[in-house]
Amino acid sequence: MKKAIIALFLLSLGLSSSAQTLRGKIFGKGETDKEILPGATVAWAGTDIGVAANENGVFEISTQDIADKRLVASYLGFRTDTIRVEGQVYLSIILEPSGVLLNDVVVTGDRPGAFISSLNPVKTEVITQKELTKAACCDLAGCFETQATVQPQTTNVVTNSKELRILGLSGVYNQVLIDGLPLIQGMSYTYGISSFPGTLVDNIFVAKGANSVLQGYESISGQINVEMKTPGKTDKLFLNAYMNSFLEKQFNANLALSAGKKWTTLLALHTVQPANKTDRDEDQFLDLPLLTRYMLYNRWDYGNDQEKGLFSSIGFRWLTEQRIGGQWEFDPDTEGGDATIYGQAVNYQQPEVYAKTGWRFNDDHALTLAASSFFQKQRSYFGTVKYDAEQINAYVNLQHEYLWKESHLLKYGASLRYQNIEEDIRFTFNSLQRGYAGAYNTRQVVPGVFAENAFHWNNDKVVWILGARLDHHQQFGSFFTPRTLLKYRLDDFNTFRASVGMGWRQVNLFSENINLLVSSRDIIFQEAIEPERGLNWGLSYVHRFVKGQVEGVLSADFYQTRFFNQFFLDYDSDPTKAYIRNFTGRSLSNAFQVEASLRFNKTVEFKAAYNYLDVFRVEEGLKNQLPFNPPNRLMAALSYRPKGNQWFFDLNAHWYDKQRLPDTQSNPGVYRTEPFSSPYTLVNGQATFRIGAYEVYGGMENIFDFRQLRPIISWQDPFGPYFDTSSVWGPTRGREIYLGVRWRLN
Repeated sequence: MKKAIIALFLLSLGLSSSAQTLRGKIFGKGETDKEILPGATVAWAGTDIGVAANENGVFEISTQDIADKRLVASYLGFRTDTIRVEGQVYLSIILEPSGVLLNDVVVTGDRPGAFISSLNPVKTEVITQKELTKAACCDLAGCFETQATVQPQTTNVVTNSKELRILGLSGVYNQVLIDGLPLIQGMSYTYGISSFPGTLVDNIFVAKGANSVLQGYESISGQINVEMKTPGKTDKLFLNAYMNSFLEKQFNANLALSAGKKWTTLLALHTVQPANKTDRDEDQFLDLPLLTRYMLYNRWDYGNDQEKGLFSSIGFRWLTEQRIGGQWEFDPDTEGGDATIYGQAVNYQQPEVYAKTGWRFNDDHALTLAASSFFQKQRSYFGTVKYDAEQINAYVNLQHEYLWKESHLLKYGASLRYQNIEEDIRFTFNSLQRGYAGAYNTRQVVPGVFAENAFHWNNDKVVWILGARLDHHQQFGSFFTPRTLLKYRLDDFNTFRASVGMGWRQVNLFSENINLLVSSRDIIFQEAIEPERGLNWGLSYVHRFVKGQVEGVLSADFYQTRFFNQFFLDYDSDPTKAYIRNFTGRSLSNAFQVEASLRFNKTVEFKAAYNYLDVFRVEEGLKNQLPFNPPNRLMAALSYRPKGNQWFFDLNAHWYDKQRLPDTQSNPGVYRTEPFSSPYTLVNGQATFRIGAYEVYGGMENIFDFRQLRPIISWQDPFGPYFDTSSVWGPTRGREIYLGVRWRLN
């Protein structure tokens, strides 16, 4: 009886709530069909009570205490309409074209270069083209100088390979996507983030913690989705030339064309030419590698995924790259694998192709097929280690989306992921008697099914995403991955978010841990590596305010990642060995971030952020902090852009706390490092001058020339048992001055 009363009470609340709410959808009448009007406004006549429709044209407005039940709907380019509401709870509104021919309407707006999306249920930081021009941004790894969430980390100082860390965890735990597709995986992980030029990037979406299950099961600490420029929304012609004080040169060219009634295409060329040899700390090793890269990119777009009918996007990229590092006199053509002079030489080629094709049946139904594939062939020497590898990757995702009850969006489908990495490791000389040479094959075939529903209530005041996927690995069996995300908008100025979800991934041992091959350590396999599995949960709060000419955003978030099984690369037990085993004990990452962003009169932007990291494992009852994680980090960025838009000035600074380093105390004294690094500060600045269609920019990175001196352990004896390049915790190349020029044809 009690349960029945409670049920009736809840039902009556729901009925009374719906009776005081009017919901609907706004369309615009076109030549052949109607189209949704995202952002259209509806308001009660004679009042200031109104709302804007969401991205699907859906609105929800309260009817409580409204005497005059006339609803006014409006949208730019369409006639304003007034509808009398007489008891309806749902309206479908179709606006007529205004009849005024608008040949050259330019809608302009101004927004910060980086901002937190107010629409996404998960806290998402958006880095725009405007933000990317505040620094050199030569490649994807350099696009985060004005951000606090992502930390680029060097994985091999000799060839300058990098990863992108989130929440203090290795870059393998955050999923890096290119246009929503997994094109950076396995072997492409090592150099992939450096191979995409910043001039080809449109927006970068950074989300911490649990994310959507639509793109896969791998994101544990977060997701970085890089949105490339589209031919229909970019400059017709864009040229960029750049050179730094080390005499490294870059050139970029983008050409966008219309190719028919609905086809558009973008062709891009990118090249990097090597710097001069530099060895400031006189350790006989180059401070930066000699890099040569050529890239060709072509994209074709057809139609629009928001309009009825066929839409498609097809992309192709071909990449070839050479990196040469090591001792000053090393010649890769004659001394690769030599045991008298140490050098590293990496050569690889990578063609890749991707496509997204679909059909929108109407406003509520669409079917999309997304597919991508790449092949990479690498030939390399790391001292006396010869590493040759090939990788084939393929990914297919078929998805149907259904907008039901006018605001709730269901997406479901099936995916297939295929990866095959064949690695051959040989020693040209093996005086250290290392035992890991051989042929290795890492393969995965993972079919899966997924479903995700986004519930939208009260005009997006509450958004709840509930999703799950079931995948089957050919060796390790089935994995269930549930995730849920909640956004609650208290009012127009305060938003709370929460997320929790699982993730798992297969380990690609050598391609993801290149430092195993570039040291003298022997590799000891103590057991077979199992897939890594983790749980992430997080909370965030965002407050927006406007006070006269001052706009601001304050945000705070906390995320915890807990691993149930983690691949354990043990460098501490023996400095001459790396032990490979699984870790099923307590392994946690606690990450807290608070950030303030202010805009003054739309000309001055200031941002400051603080990060706290507590990343550790508990072994034999003791809490061991993981290396290369500063527990405290500060970031500040200042931009000044006068209203004339003729010149800009940007400055950013980063302070890093001391970091725990791998234990080398059992080494001979000359080959030991301190247990902790020194705190340090990096300051970068840039000025940009605009002259017509030209932009001339120049800047300085690491203005105060801080360097980690002689980061290579046992540089005096690179073929001895203690040689190690993995103890890099700070910049090694010192101050860098650069100059560049951009030219655009709109």
